[in-house]
Amino acid sequence: MTKLVDWAAGSFWRTAAVVVLLSIVAVAIGRAFALSLAGSIGLYFVVWWTLLFAILPVRIRSQAEIGQVADGTDPGAPASPALRERAIWTTLVSALVFAGVAAFFPLAGL
Repeated sequence: MTKLVDWAAGSFWRTAAVVVLLSIVAVAIGRAFALSLAGSIGLYFVVWWTLLFAILPVRIRSQAEIGQVADGTDPGAPASPALRERAIWTTLVSALVFAGVAAFFPLAGL
């Protein structure tokens, strides 16, 4: 799975395509669980952004930790943020979480 994510993160357009396609699949799953289109998109948006900020600090190393602080930057800044990979992982994890939440909504009577 990691090699596939690395391949998809190889260019901006591949990353954007993977994120959009997985997001469409997640919203379709929400529709399958009887959520409205607007409700599916809105809930998925909230789940995605929440998980993005949960995933951003995972396995990040600062410039100070690796000993290569660039002039004019904070030593605590990430050495390699890998934002494309994180966007793909966020989309994968949020699709799973969203499917679970969407499945729960009919049971809650909402």
